[in-house]
This record gives sequence, C-alpha cells and structure tokens, in this order.
Amino acid sequence: MGEDLKVIVFALGNEEYGIEVDKVRTIERMLPITRVPKTPAFIKGVINLRGVVVPVIDLRGRFGLPETEQTENSRTIIVAVNELEVGFIVDAANDVIDINTDAIDSPPEVVGGIKAKYLRGVAKMGDERLLIMLNLAEVLNRSEIIQIEDLED
Repeated sequence: MGEDLKVIVFALGNEEYGIEVDKVRTIERMLPITRVPKTPAFIKGVINLRGVVVPVIDLRGRFGLPETEQTENSRTIIVAVNELEVGFIVDAANDVIDINTDAIDSPPEVVGGIKAKYLRGVAKMGDERLLIMLNLAEVLNRSEIIQIEDLED
C-alpha cells in the first residue's frame, strides 16, 4: 500500500504539474527580476525575497516550451533543493492535494514535449486528469546548479 504525498499543483499552459509540498518553501506573486548576464535564457535572473537573493528559472523555457507573457495568475514557486533556494515561474499555482504513491506511474519518454529525465512520473487523478510529477533534482541538474550558485556569490 502506497503512502500519501502532499503535492502543490501548478500549471504550464494546459498541463498540470506537481511538486512535493516538503520541497516548496513559499509561493509568491511575481516580483521584479534582475537579469544576470551570461546565464542560460531560461534563468531569468534573481529576485530579492525578504532580503534573500533567489535565482529565478522560467520553467517554460527550461522545458523548451514557448514562453508567454506573465499574467496576474503567474506565480513564482520557491523550492529548496540541496540547500539551494530557486524560484520557478509558472502560469498558475492551483491547489494542494494528496496523491497516493501507488497512483504514480513511470513517465513515458516525452510528456507534453518534456523529456522523461525531468519527470518523476505521472499521477492518475480520476478518469480524465493526469498530474505530471517533476523530478526537481534533474530540473536543476548539476551544471546548472553550479551556475546558479555562482549567481549567489
């Protein structure tokens, strides 16, 4: 019998994604972003979050999806991975739900144009709804974490 996992649900385009609640520090409205030179295009820059400089990644750009204008629903989800705080720009942050780990299947090779290495799996939510679970360690893979850590120095 699987255990329940608390997950924050967010949207990129028409797809719904999930991140485990224990990896999420906070969800913020969009803050002014300071661009940083010589970083990959999907690293949008840094924000000042209550006195802490936090690098911000556009998840659409990270996954090779077309970027869109930010709206009043756009949010920055601040996650913590290996002592590193990073903000993810998403189209909307919808709700917090419980998912049984038994409902999570291995990811297919590509989901919505996103490579499987970025995905932990796909959770079936009822008959129609699928939730794409992110593998945060891969979304922030080693070489990019080094670049992001350099931003914080």
